[in-house]
Amino acid sequence: MAQSAHKGITAIPGIRVGHATDLEGLTGCTVVLCEKGAVGGVDQRGGAPGTRETDLLRPLHLVQDVHAVLLAGGSAYGLAAADGVMRYLEERGVGFNARVAKVPIVPAAILFDLDIGDPKARPDAGSGYAACRAAIDTPVAEGNVGAGTGATAGKILGPGRAMKTGLGSAAVELGGGLVVGTLVVANPLGDVVDPRTGEILAGARSLTSDEPADTLAVMRSLVGKAALKFASSNTVIGVVATNARLNKEQTNKVAQMAQDGVARAVRPAHTLFDGDTLFALSTGNKRADVNLVGAYAAEVVAEAVARAARAAAGVGGLPAWRDLHAEE
Repeated sequence: MAQSAHKGITAIPGIRVGHATDLEGLTGCTVVLCEKGAVGGVDQRGGAPGTRETDLLRPLHLVQDVHAVLLAGGSAYGLAAADGVMRYLEERGVGFNARVAKVPIVPAAILFDLDIGDPKARPDAGSGYAACRAAIDTPVAEGNVGAGTGATAGKILGPGRAMKTGLGSAAVELGGGLVVGTLVVANPLGDVVDPRTGEILAGARSLTSDEPADTLAVMRSLVGKAALKFASSNTVIGVVATNARLNKEQTNKVAQMAQDGVARAVRPAHTLFDGDTLFALSTGNKRADVNLVGAYAAEVVAEAVARAARAAAGVGGLPAWRDLHAEE
């Protein structure tokens, strides 16, 4: 599979990415800007989503193009960061033409990170605006940055036995200039695994050591069955983009197929305690089969989830993959 260097989602022409990172509060937000407009779609799975402007992305709705997608920490409070993205775009005359005003279309999704840093530290409108001002089209920063600043994985034994994850990005070139890329923040209840080998990269740790507890195995135990009654506040959120020319129905299909990548790299995925949400953007005019785009969207999502674990650094008393594999 020919990779688009290391740029990640910014390998798609017209896509810029910006982060606002609070390393003290351990939270932040990330914006994916597509100011010229992109046909948008969404697929939301799991039982605990926190989202904004998702209904308009589905077929049978008026609006076709979106101008940015925001991913944020801070739980539902973090949705306020989208207001700053709207202000940034409005200042530049970007938005849906509603005659008396241009209204920027900014779908958003959040994750719960209040239990690792300062629970009063949350991305706000100022954070969203700052992320837009920082947006660039060079290789995407990964790990403890933006919406990935407070991301963790493997919380079935409680947040204190989880591991630090973060934000990852990946892309693939499919020939003829066709590119599919993604940016994902991994904050699941389950474990992040290498999609090729099944190795646990980040997840629940044993009660007595840093060895993997294996969330699936824990779920079958009496401890796991009891813990599931109190599990909450997890999700994988992200954006898939392509320079293929897709209509709204096809873009939603790409978002749906891309969720297979979450299932390949997170074990288990799409639980009642996860809000797993993936947005899809079609920005270009490359002719392509939607099945091809969707199939490789799943591939790059799986890769990006794994990269989110490998790129993270331990903070807040939680180790990351690199901390436990320092000699490798």
